[in-house]
Amino acid sequence: MKVFSGTANEPLARAICKSIGCDLGKCRITPFPDGETFVKVEENVRGEDIFIIQPTSPPTNHNLMELFIMIDALRRASAMRITAVMPFYGYARQDRKDQPRVPITAKLVANLLVAAGVNRVLTMDLHAQQIQGFFDIPVDHLYAAPVMYEYLKEKKLKNLVVVSPDAGGIKMAHAYSQTLEAELAIVAKRRKSATEVESMAVIGDIEGKNVLLVDDLTETAGTLTSAASVLKTKGAQKVLACVSHALLNDTAIQRLRNSSIDELITTDTVQRSAIDGVKITTLSVAGLLGEAIKRIHSNSSVNSLFEFKGGRTS
Repeated sequence: MKVFSGTANEPLARAICKSIGCDLGKCRITPFPDGETFVKVEENVRGEDIFIIQPTSPPTNHNLMELFIMIDALRRASAMRITAVMPFYGYARQDRKDQPRVPITAKLVANLLVAAGVNRVLTMDLHAQQIQGFFDIPVDHLYAAPVMYEYLKEKKLKNLVVVSPDAGGIKMAHAYSQTLEAELAIVAKRRKSATEVESMAVIGDIEGKNVLLVDDLTETAGTLTSAASVLKTKGAQKVLACVSHALLNDTAIQRLRNSSIDELITTDTVQRSAIDGVKITTLSVAGLLGEAIKRIHSNSSVNSLFEFKGGRTS
């Protein structure tokens, strides 16, 4: 078994290698002056079981292309099996044809991965679980919930209510509420545009209670901050947000600084520089991904990674 990393999140790749007790594979990735990417694998991979760690976070297109080139280089070097480890799967929000003449880009990315030579995909907290069905190869879909649960358990929050910031996240919020033995509420929202959200009403009792907003990803933080504002108005005591993938562009950082969110809890699936003025707790999923890699390599079951506290995360 050998583990390689693209440039999207090398710290996570090194943490995964440390957790499973192996060295990161030697691979040189350099850009040409015109923006093209050159990849050279600098060790023998013939007949090896290869894992490439590369979340397709912004710059999405660059990181995707880099992943395809790495896959091609390793396939041509006679690797026995190639698993794409994508802690964050880009283009996941384009998973359906919701208006005329638009693509289903999540499916296109799946096709391109298979065409490049991937034999298996390992990912985490997909925006839409049906994306697994876009592949005709095995997909192992992990959840960050066990890592989040351990942290939240230590906080010992009283009178906790888990809130979904929109109707689409009810299933995820319900799973968290069951695990944390908390009540459930929903913020009904209306989206104005891709970057603007207008929250409408709260369904459920949150007055005088601590609130945990849960979502799979946030980029502009519009949904989270507007939901937090409504929750505070309705009498919520403390508002925490739990997000698997926090991409956080400049708009999101500004919104979070001015928001009612007391703490943003996220993971290291995407690389992010330090942000001033926002309380962000970053939990590592390296151990979880490392365990999954070990089990895939040994052809063992990864089913138990979905189970914790006597239940399932899905």
